[in-house]
Order: sequence, then structure tokens, then C-alpha cells
Amino acid sequence: MASGESQQAQQNWRYCGGQVKLWREEAGVSRQALADEVGYDYEYVKSMECGRRRPTLRLLQVADQMCGARGKLIAAHEYLKPEKFLSYAEDYVRYESEAISLNSYQPLHIPGLLQTEETIRALLNAYLPPLDDETIEERVAGRLERQALLDKQTRAFSFVIGEAALRNPVGGVEAHKRQLLRLVEAGAARNVTIQALPFVGAGPGVDGPFVLVETAEHELLVYEEGQETARLYADADKVSAVVQRHAMILRQALSPEESARFITKLAEEL
Repeated sequence: MASGESQQAQQNWRYCGGQVKLWREEAGVSRQALADEVGYDYEYVKSMECGRRRPTLRLLQVADQMCGARGKLIAAHEYLKPEKFLSYAEDYVRYESEAISLNSYQPLHIPGLLQTEETIRALLNAYLPPLDDETIEERVAGRLERQALLDKQTRAFSFVIGEAALRNPVGGVEAHKRQLLRLVEAGAARNVTIQALPFVGAGPGVDGPFVLVETAEHELLVYEEGQETARLYADADKVSAVVQRHAMILRQALSPEESARFITKLAEEL
């Protein structure tokens, strides 16, 4: 099963894949024959029939025609559209959209709210296990939609970005140069602060990324995301620890003005 999909999505995959298998067997069509007609590998079709992969529109169209389903299999595609966000990030995205302030620390990636479309596509194209084209398009659209939050000038956004992220040419040299210039541009807004954290050796910055979210009720939440899981919590002791780490990271980071010069210099060196 592809990672990050909601339980409902996985159930839809299994049901739809099961229907393809039932129609195929009823029509006397072998799995290999269906795979050959669609142009997919046998095991790829098997994964979709078993619900481990999302059945593609092409599979549904070919199976519908070969099995005489008269549109019944194609109609299932409406319930198989990819989700814009990873299932474990949905709660965070909701809080993010309503936050009055957001403080992000990212040592290895450009934060999603600041990524150019080129960067987004490069990251999604490198995702493992590989995503299908339709899922990539939905994820790109979802991330770009989130970026509209930066235009809400009554909300404060602070980003500290590690030097490793600033030097890593995701998407290639030219794409990365445009990404760096995008950071300088975004940091010029009065409600957005961008700071670079140069390599400083030991410190709280090596312990991983996090986001501090302040709600309209002035409650502080922490969001931490890993390879396959994420946590969103409001426990006072845990939040306090992250606040302390964030304060130290800010002391070690360059000022916004120094950061703009540093990032501009990196772009000019490319």
C-alpha cells in the first residue's frame, strides 16, 4: 500500500480492485490478457486488483471495455481521485490554515509554504514508492494552494532554513537558483521572516524539523514530521521543550537581513 493514504482511500482501492477482478473473471479474461491490453506489468495489475495500489483510470477503461461492464468500472474512478495531502498531515494542514502565527524550522528541506513549483515537482518525482502522475498533480496543487496563506498579512510566518537545504540543488542548478531567489522575494513581505541557519556544529538544530503553530485561541501546538509518520501535540511540557530549542536556533541563525544576503550570494554562485 502506498504510504500516506487515508484509511477511506485504501478501502476504496480494495473495493474497486475487487470489482475489476470480479468482472474480469466473470468475463473469462485472464489477468495477463488485461495487463497486455493495458500495457502494464502483470504484478502491477495484480497489485491494483488486490488494493495495494490505486487502480488507474486507464485500467478501469480497458477492463470496462474488455469485460463488457458498460461504464460501471469507469464510474468508480470518481471515488479513486488522489488526496492532496498525506493522511497523517491532514490535521496539521487544517491548523496551519487557521493559525495566527507559524514558526517553522527545516534543516534539510525548503519549507513547503516557500517551495517553487519546480521544487515541489522534483521532490514528488523522487518520492518512493513512486507516485502516479495523477497523484503528483493533486499533491502539487495542494501544496501551491497552501502557499496562499502567506498573502494573509495579519498572520505572522517565521522560517529558519538550514544551510544544507539552501545548498542542495533540488531539481537541478537552475531550478534551485530560482528557488533561492523565491526565498529572498518571500522574505521581503512584512509578515514573513526568513532566516538561514549556517552549519554550527552541535546544537538543537541537529535534532530534526518542527513547526510551532499558534491558534486563534493562543494555544501553541507542535508539529513534527518524519519519513512515514507525524505528530501534532499540545502537551505543555513537550511544547515548552520545542520552544526552548527554537529560541536557541533563532540565536544561532543569521538575521533576516544577513540571511537575504547569504541566500542571494548562494544563488549568484550557481
